[in-house]
Amino acid sequence: MQKKQTDKKEISSGVIIFRLEKKEPLFLILYRGKSHWTFPRGKIENEERSFEAALRETREETGLSRSDFSIINGFKAYEHWVFTKHRQRISKTVIFYLGETKGKNVRLEPDFEGYGWFVYREALRIFSGEKNKENRKVLRQAYGFLKKKHKKRKEGNDQKKSA
Repeated sequence: MQKKQTDKKEISSGVIIFRLEKKEPLFLILYRGKSHWTFPRGKIENEERSFEAALRETREETGLSRSDFSIINGFKAYEHWVFTKHRQRISKTVIFYLGETKGKNVRLEPDFEGYGWFVYREALRIFSGEKNKENRKVLRQAYGFLKKKHKKRKEGNDQKKSA
């Protein structure tokens, strides 16, 4: 009887960075080349916590340090998929946080060929196809979270005005 091979587990984390332009979020998406777009993210190293790794990877890949953006409390999203590398099945999880920046300049690390700031619908189009369904999922979650947060803020402001 052959023993079932267990999946190797790999955990990464990153930050979905956005900036507001005319009250509409623009999402930062990095381009690796060969039609591969992604959010800033990377593997958690040694004893690092996911949040620390997300901040480090965002700084390394975009040049944006913790002082360049603010983390939006209450948001956390996950991507999950399985792939094979060197005949080893790998179960991958990516933990995402959400960060808002005021600036639009990014300093890419050499692994990337470019980047863009995209409105929600354009970002969904960039993440088209089966290969990008997890990116679409976390983008939808981030956008929904921001819309809900904006609606609550607007309702709160309307109540203050009528009081």
